[in-house]
Formats: sequence, structure tokens, C-alpha cells
Amino acid sequence: MSRVTALLIVTAVWAAIYLPALGSLEIKGEEGRRILPAVAMLESGNYVVPRVGSAAYFSKPPLINWVVAASFEIFGQRNEWTARLPSAFCVLAVAVAFVTVARASLRPTGSVLAALIWLTNFGIIEKGRLIEIEALYVSLCGLAIIFWLSFWEQNKSPWLVWIPASIFLGLGLLAKGPMLLLFFYAIVLSGVWQAKDARVFFHPAHLVGVAVMLGIFAAWAVPFAQSATVKLAMFKWSRQFSGRLSGEDFKFSSWILNVPRSLGYFLPWLLLLPCLPSAKFSSERKLEIVRGLSWGIAIPLLIVDLVPGSLPRYTMPLLAPACVLCAAVLTADEVTWPKLFGGKNFLAQDRQRIVAAVVIVTCVCISAYAAVLVPKLRARQKVKSIAMQIDAAVPRAELLYALDPDYQPFLFYTHSKLVYVSEINDLPLDASYVLVQPEKEKEVEESVRWVPRRAHRVLGMTDYRHRSIILLKID
Repeated sequence: MSRVTALLIVTAVWAAIYLPALGSLEIKGEEGRRILPAVAMLESGNYVVPRVGSAAYFSKPPLINWVVAASFEIFGQRNEWTARLPSAFCVLAVAVAFVTVARASLRPTGSVLAALIWLTNFGIIEKGRLIEIEALYVSLCGLAIIFWLSFWEQNKSPWLVWIPASIFLGLGLLAKGPMLLLFFYAIVLSGVWQAKDARVFFHPAHLVGVAVMLGIFAAWAVPFAQSATVKLAMFKWSRQFSGRLSGEDFKFSSWILNVPRSLGYFLPWLLLLPCLPSAKFSSERKLEIVRGLSWGIAIPLLIVDLVPGSLPRYTMPLLAPACVLCAAVLTADEVTWPKLFGGKNFLAQDRQRIVAAVVIVTCVCISAYAAVLVPKLRARQKVKSIAMQIDAAVPRAELLYALDPDYQPFLFYTHSKLVYVSEINDLPLDASYVLVQPEKEKEVEESVRWVPRRAHRVLGMTDYRHRSIILLKID
């Protein structure tokens, strides 16, 4: 199979799975925390400190917000489709890397199989159709592993082995911080250990790569450190990290299921991995890499999932190396089913038929979801309904002030120009419409700031999170 044919197949499968109804449903979950800071960046011109509402948002670095803002600018529209498209493109980038960069190491058939497995596992389908950090972060980690593993297996120059991977790692630091280094170096160290190739690890190119990675992160971190909010940010980051380790919200019933749920992200392809012990390879080098990948996936998965405050999605960066491992099984010289399934020879043509069947079924299911289920879900949208109530009460020409609103996803949909303020005294004297949280309502209504005008309630709304917001009119 030529590169062009492989790219066409992979792109067609990607389009069939990730584009249907991509922008048909309202934003949900944490999507607003990726989108609202992007909108604020475009309107304020401040791309260093992300903001949600009137407050700075410190939980994550800003790469995801930059990507969404860029998508809004490139396409000239701010909607669900342009917000989520970057996630889908990140997924496509990894699939393309499999069929191009990894082609020499995985062979033409193996590289296409790895790309198709990547596109059709449960975890990537779930995250790749939402504007969430995981799609970006996991894809960047996957690209770093693919580039490093492919060039190392081909005995390329250490500079080529380390520098491209370090660029993706640097971007990954800007997406979610340093945790991806655990997964990357678990794969690297396991591979180097199995192949007894420690020289590549201690080559000067590695040190330069680390400098490149840190330099990319510093390009944002240094200006951020010069802002007045850095102390609060450092406190929140350290608090978040220590909270995970100490298990502040520890629930045994959830924690005990971390490993099964992490493995569940790789369904349906997880069902092929029991064939791994029986796989035979003609190359000792390939066997070393398979063993290295096995250890490099298993050890960090267990370490992360056993941390008291961990969540299964934290292990998603292991999906890309798991795709490589699964592709190795599917292209091995000889594979047999486990004895539980008969112990018969697993023929190469049967392996490829299974991949083709899973891909076809996945595409059909996504099409059915887009055609049948999405219209029903649209009829029950809850976030947009709140924005529609506000739009009906506030004339389009009026400014809408949001007084310390915290995270309110519906603000993405309001038609009126939105102005965030932190305190009542920041509200101008000519303000007419103000959104407040319940604890601020009485204070605003009793304020004499607008005398003889007074504030009174126009609307009171409760969203799907059971959070209330109140629209006041000053007249």
C-alpha cells in the first residue's frame, strides 16, 4: 500500500468518525472552561493569563485556549463546530504520523493498522469529538512517542530521535503540565533497557532536547511569572498536585475501578492483547521493542491508577503506544489465540478482516448516532435554553454585565455583548442588566449606587449542575 493510499484511507475513516454532527450539540462538561477563556483572550488581547468569567483560571496551562482562539479566528465563527474541530485535527495528526513517520518501523500494513486502531478505540472517540484537554494532550504525547520510537528503531541520528519528540513534549507541557513526561520516559526507558542501548539516552542530543522542551514551556511561563497572579497560580497548582497524592476526594468504590476503566479506554482492541504472548517475530529487535512497550505501558498505568486521587483518564497518553503494540501483534509472523478461545492459529488475513470489520461497524454506529440520536438530544439541550431566556429579556443593543459569575457555560451563547466585572463598584452608573449569583442578589438590589434607579429580579434560572444565576434589571 502506497503512502498516498494509506493517507486517503485513514483520512476517510477519520472524517466518517469524527466529523458527523461534531457541532450539533451544545457544549457540556468542562468544554466551557476551554472555550470561554479563548473568547476572553480574543476580546482582551491577553493571551498569557486565561480567564473564566471575571477571574483568572489557573488549573491548566493555556495551550488549549490558544488553539480554540486560533480556530475561531481562522474560520471566522464562534460555535461548537469551530471549537471542537481542533480536537478532531489532533486525532488526525497522530493517525497521519502513524502512516508516515512510523511507516518504516511498523511496515506499511502495520502503520495503517496502528492508525485505524488509534481512530477507533473508545477513549479517543470520546475525547476527540469534544474540545477537552485530553484530545490535545494525549495526541501530543502520542506524537512524541511515535517520533522517538520510530527514529530510534530505525537507528536514525540521536538528534533526529530526540529533537522532534522534545518539541511535542514542550507543547504537551503547555497543554497539561509535566505528567506526560512520566508516560514518555516510561516508554523510552523500557525500550532502552530491553535493547541495551543506554548510549542514546546519554547522548548530548537528549540534553539539547530537554532544553528545547523547557524553552517552549518557558516562552509562556516567563511572561506569566511576571504577572501579579503567579503566586495564586503556584498555590493552586501545588494544591491540586498534593490533593491528588493525598486523595482528598478519595472514594474506594471509584478508586478500585481505576485500572478496569483505564483498560476500557482501549476497547475493543484490548481484546487482542491476550494474543501478545503467543506472537512470534523474525527480528530480535522487534521482540525487544514489543517487550519494552509492554513494560512501558503496564508500569505507569498501575502507578498512576493506584494513586488515591487519580482518575482513569490520566492514563490516556498510553493509548498511542498501545496502538503500536496492538499493530505489532496483528502483523507478527505467527499468532495463536489463547487456549480459552481455542488456541488455534490466528491467520494474518483474519487479523486484517477483524480490523476492517471494527472500522466499518464504528463508522456505521457514528452515522446512526448522528442521524438518529443527535436530533433527539438537541431537543433536550439545557445550556442554550438558559441563554435563550436571557436573550429574550435583554435587548440585543444593551450591554450585559456579569458580576463575578464563576463558570457559566451558557455565557458562550448569549447574544448581548458581555462585560465581566469583579465587584459592584466596577459596575458603571448606566448599567441596566446584570447577571449575579444568588449570594450577590440582595447586595445589588439594596445598593444605592444607581439611585433613583434600583435593581430588581427579572429572571432566576438553575442549570443542569444545579447552579443558579439571576438576571437583575436596574430601572
